[in-house]
Parts: sequence; C-alpha cells; structure tokens
Amino acid sequence: LTPLEFGVASYLWQRPGKAVSRTDLLNDVWGLSYEGGSNVVDTVVASLRKKLGEWAKVIETVTGTGYRYRSRD
Repeated sequence: LTPLEFGVASYLWQRPGKAVSRTDLLNDVWGLSYEGGSNVVDTVVASLRKKLGEWAKVIETVTGTGYRYRSRD
C-alpha cells in the first residue's frame, strides 16, 4: 500500500461502523495543509479497494458522507 492508502485504511479501521467524511479524511490523513480537492480521497479509496481484492467490500461508500469500515462477517 502507498502511505496514503495505508493512512486511509488505518483511519477507517480504527473507527469500525462509523461513517467518516471526506473532509475528516483530508484533515486527518492528508493534514490540515492539504489544498487539493476532495476527489483525491475517492481516488485513493478506489486504489485501496483494488488492492484489497475480495476484501474490498469492507470499505463502504456512505452516500452524502464519505466512507465506513464494515467487518467482513
């Protein structure tokens, strides 16, 4: 994983079941000084899902909010 993919995965996995906004991810994973658009979060999540393969479904998109980690039960 790239450092950003790992950061996003770690951030989500530390908050199981909680919807996390793109803004929170930008602030807490990228840092407050990040000046880019929020679509970069979507790009990193897509790349992370691709690398997770059959485990990709543990990262859910929460419409209008962001993302959530769900255990794979």
